[in-house]
Amino acid sequence: MKTNREKMLAGELYDATDTDLVLLRRQARDLCKKLNTSSDAEAELRREVLTQLLGSGGDTAWIEPPFFCDYGFNIRLGNKVFFNFNCVILDVCPVTIGDRVLVGPAVQFYGGTHPLDAATRGSGLEYGRPITIGDDVWLGGAAIICPGVTIGNRAVIGAGSVVTKEIPPDVIAAGNPCRVLRENRPG
Repeated sequence: MKTNREKMLAGELYDATDTDLVLLRRQARDLCKKLNTSSDAEAELRREVLTQLLGSGGDTAWIEPPFFCDYGFNIRLGNKVFFNFNCVILDVCPVTIGDRVLVGPAVQFYGGTHPLDAATRGSGLEYGRPITIGDDVWLGGAAIICPGVTIGNRAVIGAGSVVTKEIPPDVIAAGNPCRVLRENRPG
C-alpha cells in the first residue's frame, strides 16, 4: 500500500493531514521563516537555507524574501534563477524551473489542487500536478501558474496572467486565461 507521500508525489488523491506530511510542511515553513527573517547582509545564511530547503538549485538561486512553499524538496531550480519578493510555490508535485529564469514579485505556482466533485473534495483528499518552466523564461509579477502547466523555453508571461495550459517556447503570452499574443524570436 502506498503512503500518502507516495500518492502525493504520484499525483494521486492523498490525505494532506497525514502526520508525515504535516511534519515535512512544518520543516519547510521553519526554513522559510529563517530565510524570511534574515537580512540582506546574511547572504551565506540565505544560501545555506535555500540549499537545505530546495530539492536542487539552492546553491545558485537568488530568492528575495519573503518566500513561501509547502515542502521545498519538490522544487528543482536550474542555474541562476531569480525570484523577486513574495513568491509562493505549492509544491505537492515536482515544480521544475530551468536555467536563467526570472520570476517577478508575487508570482504563485499552484502545483496542488482539489477534486471538482464535491463529495470527494469534502472528504479532505487532494492531489497535484507537476509544473515545468523552461530555460530563459520571464514570468511577470503576480502571474499565477496553475497545476500541470508547462511553459516553453524563452517564453515571456505578462504580469497578472493566469496560466491554465501549456505555453510554447519563444512566445509572449498574457491574460486571464493566459494566451499567446505573438512570437518572440531574437533578431
